[in-house]
Amino acid sequence: MSYRGEIITSSQNKYVSLTRALSDRKQRQKSSLYRFDGVKLMCEAIVKGVGIDFLMLKESAYDAVISRAYELYSVNIESGNFRVVVASDGVFDKISEENAPEGVITVARYDAERHRALSGSDVAAEDGENILLLESVRDPGNVGAILRTAAAFAVDRVIIGKDCADIYNSKTLRASMGSVFSMKIDRVDSIPDAVSSLQASGRRVFAAALDERAVRLGETEFQSGDCVVIGNEGHGLTDETLKACDATVYIPMSGKVESLNAAVAASVLMWEFFGKQK
Repeated sequence: MSYRGEIITSSQNKYVSLTRALSDRKQRQKSSLYRFDGVKLMCEAIVKGVGIDFLMLKESAYDAVISRAYELYSVNIESGNFRVVVASDGVFDKISEENAPEGVITVARYDAERHRALSGSDVAAEDGENILLLESVRDPGNVGAILRTAAAFAVDRVIIGKDCADIYNSKTLRASMGSVFSMKIDRVDSIPDAVSSLQASGRRVFAAALDERAVRLGETEFQSGDCVVIGNEGHGLTDETLKACDATVYIPMSGKVESLNAAVAASVLMWEFFGKQK
């Protein structure tokens, strides 16, 4: 191993304690810091200009992480404008969230400009902006997968309700494949209020739901600027949100299953609303 500096060997070390604490959402919110494991996510964060507080590398994996980062993204970790600390294998493995740790944990700062907390009534749509809304989507993997698909289908902004999964949850970050780092995401206190604000900006907002007024997807002509709201994995959208929306649409299925996974349903809807525009 080429590293010849100090090795963290105590689980009480301040960097170790902080990294461990960031597995808890309250601690993330308190410190405005979050963590994630893996070489590719680390490189995505560096390339996309995420504010990195420090990297923690596993002692035995130091050279491998340095080499892989350079091979994948031409990123030179040792010359970055962030602190690099190295932990013994035993200490690192105890705080890693991966079954097979790659040897690096990144601790980064919240992005207050790109990821805002707003009142629903303060939401406004910019010209030409494709907007997706999520209400009560609580599974971090689903939220992350939706954000990844949103990036692929040219969604410019995602508006999420306050009870959706945390975008800084490590499972969300991993499922998003780094899309969180560059996407505009607003967390709002009320999705119905956000719907009303978008309508006041001249947008039509569709609810993804199966009710008495729902129109089969593919039989409605969507316009540039239309928005869609996707609801909870098990219970769908609230009555308040359904009432606030201009119309509802549903995805036709064979009847062999009751419903689609939220991330899969979101992918189908985003293709209809946004993917065909590009």
